[in-house]
Amino acid sequence: QVHLVESGGGVVQAGGSLRLSCAASGRIFSSYVIAWFRQAPGKEREFVAGISRSGASLGYADSAKGRFTISRDSAKNTVYLQIHGLKPEDTAVYYCAAAYVVGITSAQVMAKAEYSYWGQGTQVTVSS
Repeated sequence: QVHLVESGGGVVQAGGSLRLSCAASGRIFSSYVIAWFRQAPGKEREFVAGISRSGASLGYADSAKGRFTISRDSAKNTVYLQIHGLKPEDTAVYYCAAAYVVGITSAQVMAKAEYSYWGQGTQVTVSS
């Protein structure tokens, strides 16, 4: 069992920055691929960014490229999502998720069904 807790969301003006955190406890955190997803009101939950067990990026959604950076600190059992240049369309609940998949493919990393554990989410609201 892996327990994930997100934090760091809030209300930010367009152009601002936030750093979201995903703190994990339970089974060996370093064994899991971690990803961030987000869900805006009335929309499907979508992939944002993923990171491998070793800390290598597994890619970003097109909407996140150039503005979002995912990283992990294994000593703290925490994965971060740094966001710069926030836009109103980034408004959503942001979730982190953990997957135990060896040799995960680029298609798998973006698929919600691959992730067994999810946090409760943190709200990000960007005002224009």
